[in-house]
Amino acid sequence: MPNNKNKEKENELERKVVQIRRVTKVVKGGKKLSFRAVVIIGNEKGQVAVGVGKAGDVMGAVKKGVADGKKHLVEIPLTKSNSITHRINGRAGAAKIMMRPAAPGTGVIAGGSVRTVLELAGVQNILAKQLGSNNPLNNARATIDALKNLKTLSSTAKDRNLSVEHFIPQ
Repeated sequence: MPNNKNKEKENELERKVVQIRRVTKVVKGGKKLSFRAVVIIGNEKGQVAVGVGKAGDVMGAVKKGVADGKKHLVEIPLTKSNSITHRINGRAGAAKIMMRPAAPGTGVIAGGSVRTVLELAGVQNILAKQLGSNNPLNNARATIDALKNLKTLSSTAKDRNLSVEHFIPQ
């Protein structure tokens, strides 16, 4: 039975390949070619990850990227309108991401790999802006960094040993 559950979990994760690069390593006999794939996986219900894989062929690199992503799945809190809970910034290398929650019906206003990460996470209403770098891998990692740091009202109340009612204005 445990194998069936594993297969169900794998099947519900969607994957999108963001970038495939041909990379070379200089060795004694010349240059050795391989491929690097940046893959984003998510279930559109609050789980998302970025994986990177390298192999001699493209399919092998994508498989390794998916396996890497499964090891680093992140759970994110979503609001009832499928937005994020509060403003947040993320950073990875020179890439910076600024994200703000949006009203229902706004859609995903973001570009490049940031849009892919947010869509696979299940976010439907958000405003996001890439700052600094145009590197798809670092922008995806910066988005994951920001999503990791999201907090809910109940988690903040628990951290501060207060009741949730304390945060609600009268």
